[in-house]
Amino acid sequence: MTNTSAVTEFILLGIPHTENLEAILFVLFLVFYFFTLVGNLLILLAIASSTRLHTPMYFFLCKLSVCDIFFPSVSSPKMLFYLSGSSRAISYAGCVSQLFFYHFLGCTECFLYTVMAYDRFVAICYPLRYIIIMSHRLCAILAIGTSFFGCIQATFLTTLTFQLPYCGPNEVDYYFCDIPVMLKLACADTSALEIVGFISVGLMPLSCFLLILTSYSCIVCSILQIQSAEGRRSAFSTCSAHLTAILLSFMPVVLIYLQPTPKPWLNATVQVLNNLVTPMLNPLIYSLRNKEVKCSLRKVLQQVAFLPEKS
Repeated sequence: MTNTSAVTEFILLGIPHTENLEAILFVLFLVFYFFTLVGNLLILLAIASSTRLHTPMYFFLCKLSVCDIFFPSVSSPKMLFYLSGSSRAISYAGCVSQLFFYHFLGCTECFLYTVMAYDRFVAICYPLRYIIIMSHRLCAILAIGTSFFGCIQATFLTTLTFQLPYCGPNEVDYYFCDIPVMLKLACADTSALEIVGFISVGLMPLSCFLLILTSYSCIVCSILQIQSAEGRRSAFSTCSAHLTAILLSFMPVVLIYLQPTPKPWLNATVQVLNNLVTPMLNPLIYSLRNKEVKCSLRKVLQQVAFLPEKS
């Protein structure tokens, strides 16, 4: 990627309409970020420490927790840095990196939710063949595939954005470098690129959502055929956590990237929820609705705190 622009750094102006709230936002976002890291690390420890959780479903949940650790880390450290009163400047390369890794991790999570939906489809619709279908080899291929296609999508979007010349204003009216705000600073006509970006950003999550919808339509049909009420309740409970996480992940994408007229303050609010709150809630969603994870997590916490284990 060749940088032909005169701009060597950008200035992040932060969340619109939040002047004089830096101290409050710093404390609030620091708490969110801290609990996001701790919560997802605990999920990883809980799954790693229990052999009963070494199954495809929890393997993909581990990868989701890893993504949820790195995803907010793309923008949160820099945001906390300037909210504490430090410089708001970010280098050209830093801006490119922010945009790439934000979309790389976001797209990877999107593909991962699709894979997790397929995993639940096989587990509920073909329970006797589940171990054979979801082999270690297939799980590895699916896990690598989510990152591979996430990287391709992120590379395309980053190249699309930074092939433009940036030779004039360098103030980014946002708290991190993202496509809509960066296109506003370009010294060229961006109308054609906005349409291409709109289609690209919209097509990927829409395709994933349709695949997820297909998987869960089959799952619901299979659940309704289960005779016992306890069996139906158990199946619905297993899938409800995943559906909740999917809604929390996909709704911000629709609100931010697919709206006809961008609204900076609304976009920033939704993006903060997507960057910090959703990754923080995912460990709660998956642990509170899952007895095995709660049991393993309790053992981990007891070992950490040196508390006696309950009988």
